[in-house]
Amino acid sequence: MECSWKTVLLLVCASLGVQYTAIRTLRDSLCPGFAFLCQDSRWRALCADSWVPVELPRKHILLFATTRSGSSFTGQLLNQHPAIFYVFEPLYHVQQAFTNSSSRLRRTLDRRALLGAYRDLLLNLYTCDLHFMENYIRPEPQDHVTSAFFRRSSSHALCSPPVCTDGVDATANDPPDETWCPKKCGALNLTLASLSCLSRGHVAIKTVRVPEVGDLRTLTEDPRLDLKIIHLVRDPRAVLASRMMAFADQFRAWKIWNATGRQPRYVDLTQITSTCKDMAASAETGLRRPPWLRGRYLLVRYEDLAFSPKDKAAEIYKFVGVEMEERVRTWIAKNTNSNVSAPSEWNYRYSTTRDSRATAESWRLRLGFDIVRAVQNLCNDTLALLGYRHVHSVAELRNLSHSLVERRTFKPVT
Repeated sequence: MECSWKTVLLLVCASLGVQYTAIRTLRDSLCPGFAFLCQDSRWRALCADSWVPVELPRKHILLFATTRSGSSFTGQLLNQHPAIFYVFEPLYHVQQAFTNSSSRLRRTLDRRALLGAYRDLLLNLYTCDLHFMENYIRPEPQDHVTSAFFRRSSSHALCSPPVCTDGVDATANDPPDETWCPKKCGALNLTLASLSCLSRGHVAIKTVRVPEVGDLRTLTEDPRLDLKIIHLVRDPRAVLASRMMAFADQFRAWKIWNATGRQPRYVDLTQITSTCKDMAASAETGLRRPPWLRGRYLLVRYEDLAFSPKDKAAEIYKFVGVEMEERVRTWIAKNTNSNVSAPSEWNYRYSTTRDSRATAESWRLRLGFDIVRAVQNLCNDTLALLGYRHVHSVAELRNLSHSLVERRTFKPVT
């Protein structure tokens, strides 16, 4: 059956009309008090018929990493883009809600239930339903407003108009510290955050709480999403050194071992062992190129990003299908130059301003050889898979002129 051009045009117009009606319905249903909100001159532009959320194709980006692997720094490469709505570790709230639940409830929870909650929250955030987070934020938000949103200051979108009520555009400057955004912007209105999300072209989320990339398969196969997974890895020896500095209380035994050169009987080796196991399992899955990851998975070593930040950032943006803005390049130049002292990573837990090359290698001057050798034994397969060389002496460990990062090319899964 042949269709005339008039018929095709009518069908297209009808489709656009349905989409527009759906978008307006979504906008108007975001909050029961939306009509009242529209009376305020600061938000009137959002209520006008001229305000229409960005339509597809929308990219959904997941920065998938482990704790202290350089993910805060890498996430900022995405956060700087004006068309990306970036959220820093929203799964923190899920984990906290499960951890703080009654002991009876905790006994009934298993890994599958927690991962299911993680996936549900990610799906709702990718569709810009930030109200869904109210199931997990404690204390519970009142009238969709909360002061307990984890690391809000790490997101330009959550500290800029229309979310930031004082009208200061946080995208013009890097927030100087963790307290800047709450002081300037007040409590977070989740309705306005949802609207801000809808008005941007893409959504990027950073998480360190999903153990393996295989746990994300249902999201990659969801037809509502165009999910791109950036799997960030880092030398496990560097990960351990960073954790010892950032979480001193949790790694007290390790610090004693590092200071004395003698391994305490009560040192917990399971955490770094688990980290290496999950890192290797995810990388092996990605490098096998299963159909559900084709076009959706990119393995990035933090060291490669630290050594060549502009080139690797360009590769990341090419992979996710978003043009890299000049503002991203400016941020890279400002935050990775050699005039920035390397110890900034150790002075502030989530610092993203540093000499990236020096930071990537600084663990070699901080860890004792006995600890390095122990990690190498525990993580031998992971080091080999990802291209990290072993050291066999103190002299080799301290010789920074000899790189421990093999030249490897990890191409996107296509």
